[in-house]
Amino acid sequence: MNFEDLLTEQRNRHSTHIDEVSSLEMADIMNREDQRVGRAVQKELPNVARAIDAAVINFNNGGRLIYIGAGTSGRLGVLDATELKPTYGLDDDQAFGIVAGGMEAMAKTIDGAEDNSKQGAEDLRNVKLTDQDIVIGITASGTTPYTHGALAYAAGIGALTIGITCVADSPLEAVSSITLCPIVGPEVITGATLMKAGTAQKMILNMLSTGIMIKSGKVYQNLMINVVPTNAKTMQRAKRIIAAATETSTLAAERALSRTNNNVPLAIVLIETKGTIEEAKRLLDAADGHISKAVNLSDNVK
Repeated sequence: MNFEDLLTEQRNRHSTHIDEVSSLEMADIMNREDQRVGRAVQKELPNVARAIDAAVINFNNGGRLIYIGAGTSGRLGVLDATELKPTYGLDDDQAFGIVAGGMEAMAKTIDGAEDNSKQGAEDLRNVKLTDQDIVIGITASGTTPYTHGALAYAAGIGALTIGITCVADSPLEAVSSITLCPIVGPEVITGATLMKAGTAQKMILNMLSTGIMIKSGKVYQNLMINVVPTNAKTMQRAKRIIAAATETSTLAAERALSRTNNNVPLAIVLIETKGTIEEAKRLLDAADGHISKAVNLSDNVK
């Protein structure tokens, strides 16, 4: 596959004179192209669902979410992993991102880093990859040697490999258990894959990781119930979440939170089932941490 023939490297006929138009026309051209992204991602929803279902099995068995890529793609992976920790109460080793060139590459370009396929494999070897881990390889072109090398190594280990690219029939597919491929077309600025391709990757990463969190019991209704109250802001958020989930007062939420030693899921089950703390703990354990299942198991639902 010749790099210059990739769809992500083609010229966009809608923006060939973008350097000659007004700022409003310029913004309109970019906005029209951005609207194609949502439609391209929509076509990949069945594959996104497959990836969520496969990944949650490994994640619930102790597997880690490991994002890996180069440049913009790698940075988007680090961003998604980083945001999961405070949002869903994950430990540092449950989800993390690896970018070609190391964390220094988050702020600047490291020349040649994306061309080293052996380093992609070595970076995964250094985190002691196992067959229970989930490796998400992100590359707009589907040809980045670093990312391909990483996923090839992960596939050889037996890990679940999920490839995210914007080019069909790319080499990435051969090393991916599941490939997510939104075809967004040529960029407004030729080859600037931080634009539509980057937006599509961000959207898919959001859906993928959020879906895994939901199915692993870290969401109740549409509330992020694994928030850890560590300061005044998160304490207030925890109270609001409990009150909203149980349709009760903030005062009642505060009391339940205090009784459960700041455990939001336990506080919700305690209020919803009107039982004891010990009973609420048993219900949560029986439901593998899923609040909705725990509530349904109780005979004391209000």
